[in-house]
Amino acid sequence: MSSLETTLTALKDQFGDALEQVVEFRGETTVVIRKDANVAVLRFLKEALGFNFLADLTAYDDWPDEPRFKVVYQLRNLLGPVNLRVKCAVHGDDPTLASVTGVYPAANWPERELFDMFGLQLTGHPDLRRILMPADWQGHPLRKDYPLGYEEVQFTFNFDEIDRKKPYARE
Repeated sequence: MSSLETTLTALKDQFGDALEQVVEFRGETTVVIRKDANVAVLRFLKEALGFNFLADLTAYDDWPDEPRFKVVYQLRNLLGPVNLRVKCAVHGDDPTLASVTGVYPAANWPERELFDMFGLQLTGHPDLRRILMPADWQGHPLRKDYPLGYEEVQFTFNFDEIDRKKPYARE
């Protein structure tokens, strides 16, 4: 039995009802979990199964589908070496999720980015505030329903001052 199969068996034994789905696609394994079990599952993966490296933490917006947001944790067991993706869904009408900074301190700034860009409220986060946008910014730019704003072009090419037939000719 491979390290990954051992990991999946241990997860199913420990969190049977919290595991919604296990997906294998092109050699990568994704475990889909309930959002209320994210801290417990990640703590088990780190402490019991050796997934001590949080390689990435991100999210994406599936609007207009519900659950709208998918939060993705990319974990790595350096001794295996084994990669595992853990994903949980967050509804748009209640965009809250427990912070995992108590398990993985490196999740601090990526969770702030989720708050800033998607508007996800990470309960228990030690310093949840904007990290990329100005503090007084309205909205969350990576949401698919975020209005696209257009800026007036600052510099334009003035065709009135030169011959239109030869726009790049020098006088």
